[in-house]
Amino acid sequence: MENPGYARRLTLMDAALIVVGGIIGGGIFLNPGIAAQRTDSGLILLGLWVAGGLLTLVGCLCYAELGARRPEAGGSYVYLREAFGRLAGFLFGWTMLLVIYSGSAAAVATIFGSYATSVFGLSPTLVKPLAAGALVFVTGINLFGIRLGAQIQNVFAILKLTAIAVLVVTGLAFAGAGTTQALAASASPPSGNLAGALLPVLFAFSGFAYLNNLAGEVREPQKTLPRALVLGMLVVITAYVLTNYAYLAVLGHDGLAASQAPAADVMSRVFGASGAKIIAIGIAISTLGFCNITLVAGARVLQVMGEDGLFFSMVSRLHPRHRTPNIALMMLSGWAIFLVLVANYGQLLDFATFGDWAAYAVTIATLFWYRRRVNERPAFVTPAYPLLPLLFLVTVIAVVTAYAWSKPLSAGVVCLVVLAGLPVYAVWRRLFSQVAR
Repeated sequence: MENPGYARRLTLMDAALIVVGGIIGGGIFLNPGIAAQRTDSGLILLGLWVAGGLLTLVGCLCYAELGARRPEAGGSYVYLREAFGRLAGFLFGWTMLLVIYSGSAAAVATIFGSYATSVFGLSPTLVKPLAAGALVFVTGINLFGIRLGAQIQNVFAILKLTAIAVLVVTGLAFAGAGTTQALAASASPPSGNLAGALLPVLFAFSGFAYLNNLAGEVREPQKTLPRALVLGMLVVITAYVLTNYAYLAVLGHDGLAASQAPAADVMSRVFGASGAKIIAIGIAISTLGFCNITLVAGARVLQVMGEDGLFFSMVSRLHPRHRTPNIALMMLSGWAIFLVLVANYGQLLDFATFGDWAAYAVTIATLFWYRRRVNERPAFVTPAYPLLPLLFLVTVIAVVTAYAWSKPLSAGVVCLVVLAGLPVYAVWRRLFSQVAR
């Protein structure tokens, strides 16, 4: 029986909140302290968050054109397959399944488990079971159609924005004298440089491309995708900059640099232990929303690969009523749960972030192929082409290189996963060439 095809049920608001939910996970609650350690003033720190946001906005503009050109499920996999061949598409999907999306979901689910045990005073031994349970929960929601999944995702996104708003208002309203010193220089020299400081900033902005994987379910995608990407990105930039200013206003630059959990430190300083518990609940909700959209987006890639004969044919099936790739979703979720149980948070984060940003660079390179080989003019084109895409590529390559230099083992593992995909692809083509197009 043929697939009924995806149903285009996502509105502009749904799509914009998917962008927000795909970016805001745990990074804004953890990474500002790391960035502060590598800068010497609050003004420079805020400038980095603005710069990181604008650079990511450039990436959104590039993905907006790619989505307008190919408004179908699969996102980066589709662009790479069409531009650079089936092997390139397979290697992306292979790495996405084993490391990037599964690792991201597993890492952030682990954050959920950590905060949940903290809020409710549970044993640390329950972190991994709670993380696995969170993945099961968000998977179950999305088995019953994109409309229900989008509604739950909207709730998650609004709640996480509410948590950020509470944090910002708390910081700005109750900071007192610290507000006037928020942009002052640090009393101690920074431990890194601006390039090193940009790393945790950009990693906090990752996840903006998930919407493109769901392009086959967006209404009027040629118009909606670009608008949603830009709107969602502007919301995130605003939220991130205001949050960092609130951190600086309450903690000061030195205090932020010394903080391991700046959001909890801000709330506890103003409201005591109850304030820290409130923000912990907000962070837990934020992580659930991120896990939700990561698994949903990744399942669409596997489903399209199955249709192309580059993965098990059963994952290509859509539920006849809900029109969702339930088998692909459960497979990706199952692997993410396995990663939760066998790896720690640091390992998962390192693997996923390196692979994620490397994939962004390779995907945006396809834009040059489309401009050169495809004559059709899409409904949206990247402004200032080729300067903006080149700026993004050069910066991301520098960031990925710097990350590989600082985390050679993690980068090496991801590279080995990619290389392992070469013989797997060769064997797959030999065994299943009759179904591969």
